[in-house]
Amino acid sequence: MFGLRAFALTTFLSTPALACDLALALAVDVSGSVDSQEYRIQMDGLAHALRDPIISEALVRGQAQLMLIQWTGSSRQQVTIPWTTIDSFDAIDRFADAVAADKRVWRNFSTAIGEALATTMDRFDEVASCKRHLIDLSGDGMSNEGIEPTSLRADLAARNITVNAIAIEQSEPDLTAYFFENVIMGDGAFVVTAGGFDDYPERIRKKLLREVTEQTAAAQ
Repeated sequence: MFGLRAFALTTFLSTPALACDLALALAVDVSGSVDSQEYRIQMDGLAHALRDPIISEALVRGQAQLMLIQWTGSSRQQVTIPWTTIDSFDAIDRFADAVAADKRVWRNFSTAIGEALATTMDRFDEVASCKRHLIDLSGDGMSNEGIEPTSLRADLAARNITVNAIAIEQSEPDLTAYFFENVIMGDGAFVVTAGGFDDYPERIRKKLLREVTEQTAAAQ
């Protein structure tokens, strides 16, 4: 890990400084269908993925802004880690540590994907200068409360916000198709499937790798 990061740092220092390329909001499902062990798998898996040498190097080089939001039923969405500038490997390590330590805010509530997207969307005004705005939503169920996710398409498009998703098909085998039709939005938006929570760490790593490296390449 040290050798890879040392190489990445050399590359970063030899590249002209960039303005913020990517504002990435990580929206984590904490609805009632997610038990305490599954919550821990999500947070630890996400923290580990952020420390991946390629992902962390791309985030640092792109001067990314990261935010974490926990979401569940109607009126229950909360930013638990506000927008954080990723301008060094120390910064990404601190953010990953905060993700791993983030305490669960709610339990035993419904799944309001539309409201999760609406709440997250409004926070992008704080990082308007970033070139790309992306919501990375994880979930293990279909929206069953609150506004419909599809009702936000126009607003998200007007703000140039893309929504990608990871469908955790622990108990809903058709969740990927539902996310494809109702949740993801924007040019190049995609869904990644995890067969269950045990698959989440590797799938979220691959998803972040795709998102951050594509953006870095596009910015060059």
